[in-house]
Amino acid sequence: MSGETRSVPLYCPYCGEEDLRPSEAGHGAWECHACARVFTVRFSGLLSQAVNR
Repeated sequence: MSGETRSVPLYCPYCGEEDLRPSEAGHGAWECHACARVFTVRFSGLLSQAVNR
């Protein structure tokens, strides 16, 4: 699996607005221009078992 294709966040996890832009703060960092926060998104891993809900 190539790491070239990445999903982008659809909304800010803090305020819920959609005015997001990539940040120069680092790989996976996004700027919310509504609440002025910078946050990162990264993949942590997979669960070892299926989760039943």
